[in-house]
Amino acid sequence: MDMGGQSTPSATTSAPARTGFNNADVSFLDMMYPHHSQAVDMARFVPSRSQNEQVRTLASGIMNAQAPEMQQISKLLQSFGKPAPVVGAQQMPGMPGMMSTEDMTALQGLSGKDFDRKWLQMMIDHHTGAITMANTELTSGANTDAIAFAKGIVAAQQTEIDQMRALLGSS
Repeated sequence: MDMGGQSTPSATTSAPARTGFNNADVSFLDMMYPHHSQAVDMARFVPSRSQNEQVRTLASGIMNAQAPEMQQISKLLQSFGKPAPVVGAQQMPGMPGMMSTEDMTALQGLSGKDFDRKWLQMMIDHHTGAITMANTELTSGANTDAIAFAKGIVAAQQTEIDQMRALLGSS
């Protein structure tokens, strides 16, 4: 009989994490999806344009982390009863750290050390924007899952920024 009582509170405890949210949570997730999508796109440029193994490894790590996080974002928004996120820089022109179409085209036209330098600079700016959005979620968000996701972004992307700055300093 006690077991039945234990399962009810755990079900009740997990429900607010899925349904308790505010506009800051939705805004954060809506913005983070296309932001992650662009980071994945930028990382996909690396194998054909960079010979630097450290840059290639970093780009692979970004793709492997952020592509699954996009699925996590979609699931969270769905649990809030919100529509699937959209991709496109034109839909979020003022989003922190987003690169313009012109920036992305210019990056695609580079290779070798010029590409590496520009890619690292752009990805530092991109990650800095993600951290800015995540910090806003940490101060304004209500959903525990979205807040935990934001904390993970701050930690992971600050580490990557430090790595990218070190790579820029050594090039």
